[in-house]
Amino acid sequence: MSGHSKFANIKHKKEKNDRAKGKIFTIIGREIAIAVKEGGSDPANNSKLRDVIAKAKSNNMPNDTIERGIKKAAGDTGNVNYERVTYEGYGPCGTAIIVKALTDNKNRTAANVRNAFTKGNGRDAGLRVVYVRRKGTDNRCKRRLRDGSGRSDDACA
Repeated sequence: MSGHSKFANIKHKKEKNDRAKGKIFTIIGREIAIAVKEGGSDPANNSKLRDVIAKAKSNNMPNDTIERGIKKAAGDTGNVNYERVTYEGYGPCGTAIIVKALTDNKNRTAANVRNAFTKGNGRDAGLRVVYVRRKGTDNRCKRRLRDGSGRSDDACA
């Protein structure tokens, strides 16, 4: 029977798991870089770095990858400059949305955020420095997207 090789199925499952791990490791690597730049490369003196390292270990990130990320952010090896950016846009029903991102390329991130707003039936208000006090988070939209139910009028009221 073609297409039903046990080893091909194992290979595809491993590839899928590796892609998922790679995404998580990339996110944690960025968090390590920011923590090192903000507080230094010594986890004993940098509580944020200590927390990120604990998060990395809980996600089974290899120790050498963690150390490489710390050295890279400290300036021992190639230098990548991550910065925090804030975007403002409007979601369904005219709901104002503030997106905070961590990036090494503002142009690419702006395009990705604009694309996400367009796909989500919203509109982009552009890159701005927003002076807003955080009051809380609303996870209703996140739940609707996970369920696949789309936009419901009662949640927008």
